[in-house]
Order: sequence, then C-alpha cells, then structure tokens
Amino acid sequence: MNWNGKNVLVTGAGGFIGSHLTEWLVELGARVRAMVHYNSSGSWGWLDESPCKHDIDVILGDIVDQGSVRSAMSDRDVVFHLAALIAIPYSYIAPTSYVQTNVVGTLNVLESARMLGTERIIHTSTSEVYGTALTVPIREDHPLQGQSPYSATKIAADKLAESYYRSFDVPVVTVRPFNTFGPRQSARAVIPTIISQCLTQDIVRLGSLTPTRDLNYVANTVEGFVAAAEVDAAIGRTINIGSGQEISIGDLAKSIIEQVGRPVTLECEDQRMRPGKSEVERLLADNSLANELLGWTPTLKFEEGIRRTIEWFEANVVRYRADVYNV
Repeated sequence: MNWNGKNVLVTGAGGFIGSHLTEWLVELGARVRAMVHYNSSGSWGWLDESPCKHDIDVILGDIVDQGSVRSAMSDRDVVFHLAALIAIPYSYIAPTSYVQTNVVGTLNVLESARMLGTERIIHTSTSEVYGTALTVPIREDHPLQGQSPYSATKIAADKLAESYYRSFDVPVVTVRPFNTFGPRQSARAVIPTIISQCLTQDIVRLGSLTPTRDLNYVANTVEGFVAAAEVDAAIGRTINIGSGQEISIGDLAKSIIEQVGRPVTLECEDQRMRPGKSEVERLLADNSLANELLGWTPTLKFEEGIRRTIEWFEANVVRYRADVYNV
C-alpha cells in the first residue's frame, strides 16, 4: 500500500503504542487524524511532545460516544482502533468501565465502519485473551480464556469484530500483540515498573516472578499493525504479533537490574500478586502466520529494545511514581 496521502485515523493515539503508530504513519506520508480521549486540560497524551504534532489532525472525543466515533471516522480510508482500558489490576476494581470502553467502544467503531463504508479496520486484541497457555507456542486458534475482566472484555471485542466481518462484510483485521514494551509505556506494565524502581530505589518490588511473557519492542509491533493494513488477505483474520521468545518475570528483572548497574534487591509483594486463577502463567507467540501472510518478523532484537528503553527511562524517570504500586 502507498500510504502517501492516505486518510487514516488512530483511536487511542495519545497512548503508548498509539503515539508510536501515529508518528510512523506520518513518516510514511499518511494524512493522520488522531482521536484522543477528551480531558479538561486538553492534553493529547504523548502526542503533546511529538515531533510530528503539527502534522497530525488531533481531535478530542470519547470512544464510548457513538457520535464522537462516527465524526472521527468520517472521510477516513483506514482506521487503527487502539483505544482501550488495558490495566489488568484496575479491571478487578472497575470492570464496568472496561465493558464500556473495550466492548461498547469497539462496537461503535465497527458500526461506524459499516455505515461509512470504511476501507479497512485494524482492531487491536491482546495476548491476554489466551489466558495461561494450554499449548505452546500459542497459535491464533488457541482457546480463549477470560482470566481477568480485562481479558474478558477484549475477547468480547474480538468476537464483535469477527461477527461484523461475517455478518456485514466489514473489512476488519484483528491484530493480537503480545507484550509490547518501549519508551512511553505506562508504569502499570512490568518493564517500566522494574526500570523505574531500579533507577530510583534500592528495592524492586514485583508480584509473581515465575510467569513467562513474550516481549516485543514497540517499533516491531507498530510495523506489524501497518503490515496488517497493507495485505488484503489479512481481512477477516486474527494475527499474532509476538517475538516467538519467552522470558520469566524473575529473569527479566535480573537482566534489567544488571543492565542498569545499580545494587538493588528484588522482592515479591503481596499486593502486586494477581488472584491465583487469574494469573496468566505462560505466554509464547507462534508468529508464523504474521510471517507467511504479512511478511512480518520482529526486526529489532529484545536486548537492543531493552537498552533503548532503559536509556529513555533514564531521561524521563521523573514522570513516573516508582514508589507506589500503579494499578
């Protein structure tokens, strides 16, 4: 696909992955509209500081409001739908908010696409929908398991996307990223939690150290999103975007501590532990479909991604509250 002059919308554009994706689409020459959640300060999230901000049409709205979504999607050829509530611990506290944002918000995008005749919808899933791996590596046909309210709402959103493709021929691709990391990520995620504590404290406090995760640098994930929008054969499909490698949380923490180079102690803290039946013990992607269908493989290695992420946090750690448990 030639992105030069293509009319694109990114929902959730002020967030971690959304801001990186928005900037990359601008670099590719697209005319990018960014939908950012309305707030009283008028903040655009990470786009406030983006070097591309003058090349982006930023609109404030709410993914839960159908009118906001329809207006944002008008005259757009391709919509990348990333707006979501994502923190698992907070979904234990406010599950209704997750249903509204993740399920109703996705319904609004799909229904608007049906009414407007949108050329392509890229819907964002998550590896959390698989729950603890029953077989590895995890293929796209692995059973879906709602082990948290968050993952349950994403399963519902994925199935809505599937139903709109099957029922109304809405041209939707479901991209299923595994554990993306990199600059700008929220402190609710494990890598920012580890790095921010390493840089500012003598103790790194985490939950369970035994679960494994498939970690993928944000630039790789963004390339996967763009590739999914370029291939017609991807329409109606669900595609894993993962590294195909796994590491335990404990080994990840030890590796980061070693790279940061400060003497810190690693401790498990009860309040950071998920309920036993809710903890996802193992995630490892089978990314062969992405390779075969999209020609996508992760180009930036894990070690280099961690190095770049640590460097960014060294310059930006003051933005993070490392001394509290961020849910």
